[in-house]
Amino acid sequence: MTMTATPPRPTLSAPRSKLTTGHLPAWSVWSILAGSLLAMLAVFGIMAIGSEEPINLAGWLVSSALLYLVLIFTISTIIESRRKAVDRLVTGVVTSAFAIAMVPLISVAWTVVVNGIARFDAEFFSSSMRNVVGEGGGVLHAIVGTVLITGMAALISIPIGLMAAIYLVEYGEGKRLGRGITFLVDVMTGIPSIVAGLFAYALFALFLGPGIRMGFMGSIALSVLMIPVVVRSTEEMLRLVPNELREASYALGVPKWRTIVKVVLPTSIAGITTGIMLSISRVIGETAPLLITAGFTNSMNYDLFSGRMQTLPVFTYTEYANQGIPPEAYTDRAWAAALTLILIVMVLNLIARIVAKVFSPKTGR
Repeated sequence: MTMTATPPRPTLSAPRSKLTTGHLPAWSVWSILAGSLLAMLAVFGIMAIGSEEPINLAGWLVSSALLYLVLIFTISTIIESRRKAVDRLVTGVVTSAFAIAMVPLISVAWTVVVNGIARFDAEFFSSSMRNVVGEGGGVLHAIVGTVLITGMAALISIPIGLMAAIYLVEYGEGKRLGRGITFLVDVMTGIPSIVAGLFAYALFALFLGPGIRMGFMGSIALSVLMIPVVVRSTEEMLRLVPNELREASYALGVPKWRTIVKVVLPTSIAGITTGIMLSISRVIGETAPLLITAGFTNSMNYDLFSGRMQTLPVFTYTEYANQGIPPEAYTDRAWAAALTLILIVMVLNLIARIVAKVFSPKTGR
């Protein structure tokens, strides 16, 4: 009896997966970026030989970014995989877009700080422009006017915006009135600020006559711009509150109004406060409506219902537009007032972040 040998079973080698291909080290991305910058710097330097003009900084950075994107995509395709290369390409495009967006922001901030820091002294924050011609003077009257007008606008806008948002979320869902209010809020969000100023001026001119100017008119104009922002931000925060919290409160026999006051608002208070602070920051720098309604003056005025009132945006505009002798004194005051306004907006945003962190619902046990 002859025995035949069983042939060995062939083994199948698994194909190499694209997910297990090579991987570029972390330092390679920075090396490719540095190489792109140096390569384009050399190209632009050669092109600038014999020319009196300096190297085009914007062109150099844009060209370097394009070269980096091409190189990172090609190298990643060869060493890693096409899937990873596309991921690196998209990451580079997003990062480049972020860098481009940061350029004007940093440029504006740096320009304002450099030009405005020269007049940041005690006199600038403790005196007004009354009887001041040329050098000297301060911005105290404009700071007081900005605080009073914006504060009154907030007192008008916040209650109206909160109640309108509560109605839209808790009572007006699916109703015709709710849809109408939502449409009007969307329209008001996009109106130009000058229209709000004209509305406030026309409203008061009907009762007090043409040519009237006072701080309260400016507060009305700013409140027209603030209300839609407060309504929209508050509405979105209220919609984020889980319905289970409302239903649990209703199951305990709590009335709807008390559920809103004790459950819904405390849960969303952090986001609501942030939206309110952002709406104040949005209107505090308006110039056009305040030029029409509050006007401008060089004297202190603490009364919102009598006489013209100066604000920081209008002060910045008038100092730059109506320069005297020496002109440097007027431009220095304008830059310093602009820097003061930026610092106030920065403080408001920091307060909003602190309030949002303190009052946010605690998720821990």
